[in-house]
Amino acid sequence: MLHAKSDSDVTSLDPSSPRSPRRHVYYVQSPSRDSNDEDKSSSMQHTPAYNTPTDSPSHPSYGRHSRASSSSRFSGTFRGRKRNDKGWPECNVIEEEGDYDEFYEDNGYTRRCQILIALLGFVLVFSIFCLIIWGASRPYKAKIAVRSLTVHNFYFGEGADLTGVPTKMLTMNCSVKMNVYNPATFFGIHVSSSPVNLMFSEIAVATGQLRKYYQPRKSHRVVTVNLQGNKVPLYGAGAGLAVSDGNRRVPLLLVFEVRQRGNVVGKLVKTRHQRRISCSLLVDSRNNKPVKLKEKSCKYD
Repeated sequence: MLHAKSDSDVTSLDPSSPRSPRRHVYYVQSPSRDSNDEDKSSSMQHTPAYNTPTDSPSHPSYGRHSRASSSSRFSGTFRGRKRNDKGWPECNVIEEEGDYDEFYEDNGYTRRCQILIALLGFVLVFSIFCLIIWGASRPYKAKIAVRSLTVHNFYFGEGADLTGVPTKMLTMNCSVKMNVYNPATFFGIHVSSSPVNLMFSEIAVATGQLRKYYQPRKSHRVVTVNLQGNKVPLYGAGAGLAVSDGNRRVPLLLVFEVRQRGNVVGKLVKTRHQRRISCSLLVDSRNNKPVKLKEKSCKYD
């Protein structure tokens, strides 16, 4: 039975139109990434259209296809690359931005500067401390007082010097006692002396030396120096000595220098003083008693 074809049938049977069944178009909406900045209603966007239901992500076959394609892409990505000992492909390491060496170098430089500043500060403070201690120790000079001189032997006669020239000769042996006081309250002193000379008319007729010793702080000490002269040629002064000896009053001059050194702070801070002493006295060659010296008889410079 034949039926008349309608316009719609003719249109659907048009050779230019495909004979495959009509394909449904699916649209999937997803929220935009910028949903926090814009309105949700205006951020909706259309995804590409799929020709068949099987192309849709909701179709069961889509997962297998996508996984297969992703695995093939993944394997294709690492194909031809070297593998490590465990069989994993080697990948380039992502380097973090920023240079940390400069940061550590700055810290090291700052630490060195701090140590140097601390060291310089310590040296400065210690130097100021030593300077103060040195200034405080300067007034402490040893007090010296010559007490007496004792003549043990006195011989005057004729003789000749080393060249054979005849002259008056003097042999003498005596001792000098003196008192040394250290007034320092916080350090001891080392005491020594230059040669102790007993002079007659600018000729040293007897010589001795004070032995170096250590004297504690705030202490007194009596020291003895032995003076000896053996066959000392007097030359032109012999005549004057003969006259003086006849009067039993021989004028002599005792001259020496006392040195003191105090270690205030070990060997870092030292204090030094020198005192020149000269004493005038009259000696009786026939008397062995000590000749006491008055305070006015000696000069202490």
